Amino acid sequence: MEIALRELVRSRARDQCEYCGLEQRHSRLTFHIEHIIAKQHGGGETEHNLALACHRCNLHKGPNLSGIDPETGTLVPLFHPRRDLWSQHLELRNFQIHGITPMGRATVQVLAMNDARRVELRMALELR
Repeated sequence: MEIALRELVRSRARDQCEYCGLEQRHSRLTFHIEHIIAKQHGGGETEHNLALACHRCNLHKGPNLSGIDPETGTLVPLFHPRRDLWSQHLELRNFQIHGITPMGRATVQVLAMNDARRVELRMALELR
């Protein structure tokens, strides 16, 4: 991947995970440039298919494009940082990320956004 493309993705995301919102400065691990639609599913290496993701979100998302909404049991697409607005699908309350739509709920579950370590980190950073 070209350096200019990497820099564009980081700059556009303001060094913040585009899924959970964690800032790069709060992690010892370098955030990943993530293919929203994995190469194995035909996703290209273009600015419209790349997002900045913390290591936990990237590893949990993997090549997944969809998940099951835990409330309805319906298969739905996962949050897509280039198409979807975070505030329309997700919200941060009491140190936990909550899905407010089927897409949001499935994304929270698949990416394990509220595992104990993540919630502890948000509490330590006082991110509500």
